[in-house]
Amino acid sequence: MKIATFNINGIKARAEALPRWLDDAQPDVVLLQEIKSIDENFPRELFEERGYNVETHGQKSFNGVAILSKFPLEDVTRGLPGDDEDEQARWIEATVIGKQALRICGLYLPNGNPVPGPKYEYKLAWMERLYERARDLLASEDAALMAGDYNIIPQAEDAKRPDAWREDALFRPESRAAFRMILNLGFTEAFRARTNGPGHYSFWDYQAGAWNKNDGIRIDHFLLTPQAADLMRDCQIDAEVRGHEKPSDHVPVWVDLDL
Repeated sequence: MKIATFNINGIKARAEALPRWLDDAQPDVVLLQEIKSIDENFPRELFEERGYNVETHGQKSFNGVAILSKFPLEDVTRGLPGDDEDEQARWIEATVIGKQALRICGLYLPNGNPVPGPKYEYKLAWMERLYERARDLLASEDAALMAGDYNIIPQAEDAKRPDAWREDALFRPESRAAFRMILNLGFTEAFRARTNGPGHYSFWDYQAGAWNKNDGIRIDHFLLTPQAADLMRDCQIDAEVRGHEKPSDHVPVWVDLDL
């Protein structure tokens, strides 16, 4: 089962590029972020005609996450537990049944800038809630994963110019420590389990020729429970998608699981 995560930076803007990538890459399941659309306006037919079941958790003009799946989706829930007053659409999860059940959680973690300030406080509080959900997933002892745009640069090697990000919310010590706390619960960070070294990025800014300079950062991640990690066959970044027509500033990252 090929499962991808892709921050598309607006479904309207990517109405041609996203279906083209789906046709080329043929993922079985896709976790989308920043759809920037309310549920009623999401163009479901673009994906249903390609054989995907569609579940969305949308928000007007901002945020928004979705799941596309060629397998049935069961027990779909929306919103990260822990704050009933949080209205930002950043979390969706469901169970996919292949050869066995897999719980998939799609997330769009807050950016957190500027630092200091309320947006950074919200990011760290959101990560505390994520920690609790991650702990519950592990306690279930089921195959599960959490994937999406984490807005976290885990290590210096995950940025072309790490010094330029030192005071950014994506690379602040507190952000990275919160990410490590989740990882250290017992998750496998899929890409780094397969690939070492610098030069591997999933985001390039639209400004200053970042793509042409390969001036990128790696902020889109798969975290796998031990039961899911045992099934992993591969994990790759489709970096070339950034060079296509009307691209998102992110590119797809995918894992292949023996499911």
